[in-house]
Amino acid sequence: MKRLLLTILLLAAALPLAAQLYHPGEKLLYRVSYKAKMFPNTEVGAVEVLTSSERTNDRSFYKVVGAGRTLPTYRWFFNIEDIYSVWVDTLSLRPQRFESDIREGDYTFQSHYVYDWEDSVIYTRWRSRQKPERQKQMALTPESMDPIALFFNLRSANAEDFRVGEPATLQMVLQDTIRHLRYRYLGREEKRIRNMGRFKTLKFECQLGTTEGYSFTDGTVFTVWISDDRNKIPLYIESPVRIGSIQAYISSYKGLKYPLESLMK
Repeated sequence: MKRLLLTILLLAAALPLAAQLYHPGEKLLYRVSYKAKMFPNTEVGAVEVLTSSERTNDRSFYKVVGAGRTLPTYRWFFNIEDIYSVWVDTLSLRPQRFESDIREGDYTFQSHYVYDWEDSVIYTRWRSRQKPERQKQMALTPESMDPIALFFNLRSANAEDFRVGEPATLQMVLQDTIRHLRYRYLGREEKRIRNMGRFKTLKFECQLGTTEGYSFTDGTVFTVWISDDRNKIPLYIESPVRIGSIQAYISSYKGLKYPLESLMK
């Protein structure tokens, strides 16, 4: 679930842009399913991404929260509740603060990032269950962001600017390191989404690698289908795991800034 939630938050991060789309009131809901050779395709979790506005110390922010949870039927087996939050300055459209609270069975993990754009530094601190808090200071570049901030980086892009097969790399801040997200655009494709209909989409293949950006481990390759319209919302994600594969697909939406013109009649 943690990988799928991060994937959903990352998949709209294919190009560095001057503008980003944040729209208070937008709510995206996803269902997560698992399938394997001897295991039927079964819904096991849900993810929601909510955007709101907030004012603190005379500053205005967009607040975006991404939350992933196991469905009640499966919580007896493995209970997951992962919550990621980011506060973005409404004037500069740059992230200012990020928090995560991950609870997966007996495993817990919390992290906090503070961005100092003036001095190009990011301060991170994190802790896991029964371990002391750790801290680190890292150099900050315009391409280095938390998962949620990266999620919005593509939302204002013009699809005609993409080049089929052209590779590119982005950087994601994770606790004490900068991870590399490598991707390539595969082209336009019609995609049927369960209980939602058929969509015009933009298809991407992505890999999340090490700090060097070259070595990838099992389950880090995923395919993403994004709505081919001005909203550029994630519609479908598929990622292999050690046994089988996991899919996440949009189940409902509201508060979009633009009509969902990619939905075909």
